[in-house]
Amino acid sequence: MTHTTSITGPGLDNASIDPHAVTISGIVLNPSYTPADLPESLQNFERDINDPGEFPYTRGLFPQGYRTRLWTMRQFAGFGSADDTNQRFKYLLEAAKTSTKANTGLSTAFDLPTLMGRDSDDMLSIGEVGKCGVAIDTIEDMHRLYADIPIDQVTVSQTINGPACVIWAMYLAMAKQRNIGWDTLGGTLQNDILKEFHAQNEFIYPPEASTKLVVDTIEFQSQHLPKWNSVSISGYHIREAGSSAPQELAFTLRDGMEYVEACLLRGMDIDQFAPRLSFFFNAHNEFFEEICKLRAARRIWARMMRDRYGAKNERSWYMKTHVQTAGCSLTEQQPLNNIVRVAYQAMAGVLGGCQSLHTDSMDETLGLPTEQAVTVALRTQQILAHETGVTRTVDPLGGSYFIEELTDKIEAEALAYIEEIDNMGRGPWKPEHATTSSIDEGGAVNGIHKGYFRRQIAEASYRFSEECEAGDRIIVGVNQYTDDNEERPIDILTISEEVERVQNERLAEFKSRRDDAAVEAALETIREDARANKNVMPALVEGALANCTLGEMVQAMADIYGRYTGGPEW
Repeated sequence: MTHTTSITGPGLDNASIDPHAVTISGIVLNPSYTPADLPESLQNFERDINDPGEFPYTRGLFPQGYRTRLWTMRQFAGFGSADDTNQRFKYLLEAAKTSTKANTGLSTAFDLPTLMGRDSDDMLSIGEVGKCGVAIDTIEDMHRLYADIPIDQVTVSQTINGPACVIWAMYLAMAKQRNIGWDTLGGTLQNDILKEFHAQNEFIYPPEASTKLVVDTIEFQSQHLPKWNSVSISGYHIREAGSSAPQELAFTLRDGMEYVEACLLRGMDIDQFAPRLSFFFNAHNEFFEEICKLRAARRIWARMMRDRYGAKNERSWYMKTHVQTAGCSLTEQQPLNNIVRVAYQAMAGVLGGCQSLHTDSMDETLGLPTEQAVTVALRTQQILAHETGVTRTVDPLGGSYFIEELTDKIEAEALAYIEEIDNMGRGPWKPEHATTSSIDEGGAVNGIHKGYFRRQIAEASYRFSEECEAGDRIIVGVNQYTDDNEERPIDILTISEEVERVQNERLAEFKSRRDDAAVEAALETIREDARANKNVMPALVEGALANCTLGEMVQAMADIYGRYTGGPEW
């Protein structure tokens, strides 16, 4: 496949073109745009652009945009013990106080053992407990994590993938013990396992079983938690791994389509679950490209949901998205410059029409963010919301010859990737596939086994690194405008080894006072439901209430599904 709008091959030297004419993703731009460059979408305004709040939502999901409701300012936090993170949550909520409760949200980062579904006392967890997120092993840890936080009033996002169903089950069990109705809970489970195989590598089970577990959570949410977003389909990590913007867009939406098709294979009504699917994109340094990526994303998703899958509910056509500024763009050198990078990236996310936003802290390349750093990151959003005027009109760049042409180019390249992925599996979805197909015939699942996504991302990442090495891409403070006498003027947050010792002591004490027979019975129910291909969520909630640990419930399913170490082409 040839993507005609982009430069191919490593570096710009081979392209015989001015580096200033090419975006980070390799899209060639004109020096200026005039009515002579009128893009096709502007010629077909109602079909391709339309007004804000009108299909295909290129200009935004809602007619009034941020005039009626600001984006949710969702700050990421998680480190050390549940008690440590709980204190940071309370600090963030206090710092974010506004006149509108909807403007606050918590986003939870888990440590590496938790992300891999292992308890803190596992041999493979040594040295990693609480280091890059919060350690959660038990339902009691979950209670400590959200102690004194009104989870029925504050939305909670959980960045968890491989063991997402288990962590979510613990959260729901904790709410049940607090007598908080599930129908009042609002939040998002990242729970996008397919991108783990593409980019981040925090998978546990094979792709087919992993996809089945995502469907379990989607189905359970549709039955019990009307305010919860069952999966945040994530392109963020795909971009962090080095993809281009069109690749991030295409691979993310195609993963979302894979989940939709898996739900349809189970016999679910698309309008029952689709309104609660959400997305998570990166906001990188290429300002206009990032804005156009989000505009193209809404248009592609709306058309796919209506025309490809037959969704009737307008809410099923919405591509609701969270945006996070690009961690991979932050530099260890001259870290104060990261404040400026984040501010522009955040503005791109807002001008692109995101529903929630996380701004990275300036010190994240050096360690976990300090309170000062996260406060600056939050204030960046508040200044953007209240001082810049970007909220006064919807899609203020819409109608620009340049913006519409770039949106069209990104859309075309993304659709070419989607077509290629479709053809690795059952092809474009047809209604008869619901009774004649299976999960293992999906294009994304087969693309994983073929190593397709990893190769595409690696090629894009290599091209960008070559451009930086050649000086075609200027990174301030790194390959230009360096300072040999630089002294870092910021503190770095470090996690004491005491966190791991205390966590393991608590875990041992927890295990010593539980009913071992009840634990084993709950674990066997999880195995039985997995073996019978049932939805495992009810059994996992009961397992959490029976005091099973995260690692025990993850292993119970691994006893049936096995653990995945990579296919033959990896």
